[in-house]
Amino acid sequence: MSDHLQNATTQDIQDLDNLTEHREIVTFMRRSSPLNTSQRTALEKHQEFILQYPVGDLRQAFPHPERPLTVEIGFGMGRSLVLMAKANPERNYVGIEVHIPGIAQCVYEAGLAELNNLRVLDADAIQVLKEMPDDSIDCIQLYFPDPWQKKRHFKRRFVIHERMALVEQKLKVGGTFHAATDWEPYAEWMLDILEHRPRLNNLAGKNKSYPRPEWRPLTKFEKRGLEAGHQINDFIFEKIN
Repeated sequence: MSDHLQNATTQDIQDLDNLTEHREIVTFMRRSSPLNTSQRTALEKHQEFILQYPVGDLRQAFPHPERPLTVEIGFGMGRSLVLMAKANPERNYVGIEVHIPGIAQCVYEAGLAELNNLRVLDADAIQVLKEMPDDSIDCIQLYFPDPWQKKRHFKRRFVIHERMALVEQKLKVGGTFHAATDWEPYAEWMLDILEHRPRLNNLAGKNKSYPRPEWRPLTKFEKRGLEAGHQINDFIFEKIN
C-alpha cells in the first residue's frame, strides 16, 4: 500500500476555504475514516486495480486499450461501478475517488469479481481529465456528487461552464456525459448549464431529465435520497461536434 493511501486514512477533515496547497478550486473534500480488515487487505493484495497519479492516457492502463472508455468521477464505495464493469466486459472503466475507504472497498469487490476492465485512482478528476488526449473518452459519469449547498461554495460544483468545456474537449463525438443527483436545486443548476453548452445535446429532449436507466445500478447515496423522499434526476448529454 502506498504511503499516500496509508496517511490519508488519518487525515482530519479540512475546511476547503482555508486549504492552501491547491492553487485551483477543487470540487471535493477529503474525509477521514478507518479501513476495515478486508479493505486494508484489498489495497495490499490487489494493486493491479490501482493507478498511480499522474497516469496520462487512461486507455493505456488496460490490456485492451482500444475498447470504449468510461470514466466515473467520485464513485463513493464503488459498488455500482463494479456492477457496471462486470455487466459490460467489452468496455473499460476508470473510477476516480478521493475517499480511501471507498477506493479500498471498490478494489475489494473488483477482486472478488475478478475484473480486468476496471482501474481506480486517488486524484483530482479535473487534473486527470486535463492530461487525457482530446476526443478520447466515450462516457463520463458523475453520480450523486456533492451539491455544495452554500452559495459561497457553488464554484466548487463540478457542473459549471469551465469544467463542462473540459468535458466536451475530452469526450469523443457521440460520447456522453451522464450525471445524476437527488438534490433538486443542483438538478436545476445542472440542466441550466448543460442546456447552454454548444457541443452537447440533451438525449431526453430540451429541458428534460432522462428516465432512470435500468443499466445504472442503484447507489448508496441514491438509496438515501429516495428514503428521504428526494426526486432523482438523471441527465444524459451527447457530444455532437
